[in-house]
Amino acid sequence: MGAADMAGPEPGAFGGDPSLEPGGLLDVLGVAAVVLSAEGRIALWSPQAEALFGYSAAEALGRPAARVLVDEQHVPWVLSWFAGIMSRGRAWAGVFPVRHKDGSTRLTEFRNMRLEDGQGRHYALLLATDQPTLRRLERDLALSLRLVEQSPIGLAAVGTDLRYILVNPALERINGISAAAQLGRTVGEALPFLDTRGIEAAMRTVLDTGTPLLNQLTVGRTPAKPASERAWSVSYYRLDDPGGRVVGVASSIVDVTEQHRSEIAAAAARRRLTVIADASERIGTTLDLDVTARELADVLVPEFADFAAVDVLDSVLSDSTARTTDGSPAVFRALAIKTAYRTPLAEAADPVGEIARYDASRLVTRSVRKGRPLLVAHVTDADLPRIARDEAAAELLKQARIHSYMAVPLRARGQVLGALDMIRARNPHPFTEDDVLLATDLAARAAVCIDNARWYQSQRHAALALQRHLLPTRPPQPPGLEVAYRYQPAGSVVEIGGDWFDVIALAGEKTALVVGDVMGSGINAAATMGQLRTAARTLARLDLDPATVLTHLDGIAGGLDETIATCVYAVYDPHRRSCRIASAGHLPPVLTRLGHAPRLLDLPTGVPLGVGGASFEDVRLDLGEGDELLLYTDGLVETRDHAIDTRLRALTDLLNRDRPSLEDTCDLLLDALHHHDGTDDVALLLARARPLGGASGVRTESGI
Repeated sequence: MGAADMAGPEPGAFGGDPSLEPGGLLDVLGVAAVVLSAEGRIALWSPQAEALFGYSAAEALGRPAARVLVDEQHVPWVLSWFAGIMSRGRAWAGVFPVRHKDGSTRLTEFRNMRLEDGQGRHYALLLATDQPTLRRLERDLALSLRLVEQSPIGLAAVGTDLRYILVNPALERINGISAAAQLGRTVGEALPFLDTRGIEAAMRTVLDTGTPLLNQLTVGRTPAKPASERAWSVSYYRLDDPGGRVVGVASSIVDVTEQHRSEIAAAAARRRLTVIADASERIGTTLDLDVTARELADVLVPEFADFAAVDVLDSVLSDSTARTTDGSPAVFRALAIKTAYRTPLAEAADPVGEIARYDASRLVTRSVRKGRPLLVAHVTDADLPRIARDEAAAELLKQARIHSYMAVPLRARGQVLGALDMIRARNPHPFTEDDVLLATDLAARAAVCIDNARWYQSQRHAALALQRHLLPTRPPQPPGLEVAYRYQPAGSVVEIGGDWFDVIALAGEKTALVVGDVMGSGINAAATMGQLRTAARTLARLDLDPATVLTHLDGIAGGLDETIATCVYAVYDPHRRSCRIASAGHLPPVLTRLGHAPRLLDLPTGVPLGVGGASFEDVRLDLGEGDELLLYTDGLVETRDHAIDTRLRALTDLLNRDRPSLEDTCDLLLDALHHHDGTDDVALLLARARPLGGASGVRTESGI
């Protein structure tokens, strides 16, 4: 055989390179090869033999193996063993103590066999490796196999092509698929019922980076338990052989379904507590019915539902007792609607403020009449007519793709006040019984606030009606005076009733101007105000001076239950162009003379009416033609955020402007100083001196 015969095959001789990358296990074992001649001399010596036994090839070749590698005591046995191999060709395997060059003895695993060449000559081939290293690998392999086979955790391995090369029995049980049905297949082919794109992406990431991915949550259904959703914690690790070559990815799969469900339940419970806490802070901040309904809807959307509507029975708004009879349609008034996003649901809902009638077949009607919540966890097309107000609204609900609905009655103090409707469309989870409990709790809290707002609103209307009835409807324009006036109730629900003004005609063409403020609010304050106003009118007609009138009013107020009031009382005589004025704890009037800046009158303040035992003083001032006197209550200038001096200065600054008429001046003052949502009502009376009977009169600068 020539040199050409010894050469390796040309590239492509086998239709392409058929060789595969070597494994690394033999490198770990460090298998040594030694060939002995028939006489027992070392004929061939591999580098691995040098590493294993310590002798170089130059030191070993040609020497008797028994003298190099064997202790004296074992030489007879070795010679007998060698003779048996050479004579009978019997192979031998076992562990033998070999003497290392350094003098130590090492246990070595051997595989020995006879070789024969073309001339019939015999040789002995010795394959050897370190016995402790071999035992360690055997132990590791046995341990790995037992762990894989008996582990309760699902274990799998895929090659670099992401095809299964190992599936343990636990994973067979988890997936409900035999190992044979998975081996050789990709994840997508073997487990199409899972999110295989995400799983394969995670595997590729681990292959590329070598960094494990731990505790990745995967949720799905398997053939093992197709009726229920399961959850698994999956970890991925890259597999490298002892030589550092990447061979695949291993994965461990632990069923964490119960833990996952517990976490979902705990998260839902936390969300419910958050919603309840939010509701406690946000619902019922005012005693306004519409605001309370909007607050309830705002709490529910988008955290709890994609849509919420708050409707109150129309009878609740008209009567003190809500009525829900079975023989007639339920009549609702829409108070608030809220959507989480742009959706046809807004068009399908009853417009806020409008009346809607729902017959007995509607779910919201049934909920109100039965006084209990109704849940349609999974809405079908057949359910839509029972939810919507009409066919057009049902079609809009269908377009919005609603899939879950709930109606909850608004109950307070044993009465059903209305209903709360909730819908889920984009939110993928249907309403549950736990959601019903939460919605019922929220509805109960909100219903109490709505009921309070309803009662207070009724009281506000009554107080306001009484207040307006007791105030002068159209005070006359008295001789020598031009008068304008305003009364504006507070924006708050209950702050109604304490302020009043009056213009009283007296003998001799004189006129009494009165502005007062009863402490407190509501119907009681309005009634007290009516009593004091009547008393003031009666006393005024006795032609008493202002100080005496206030003294009598103080005594009358003291006879009423814990009544405290402030009052300013003035009497104008157009013939003398003079005004006498007295104050009982009231804010100072403002005098504006032609050509001069407005100023606060420095009157003896006095004490409020009802304190008792106080004396009052009146002061005289002259009013020239065009001079103006402004009387007002504290609601015009007092606020929580500004000092009273600052507000009084703002008042006089406004009066210093050019003003076409008294009516315009009243509007200017209210618009600039009093907010419609303020917490106090306002009464103001503005009087301007004018000629009596067309005469211009004589201008005087006397007075305070």
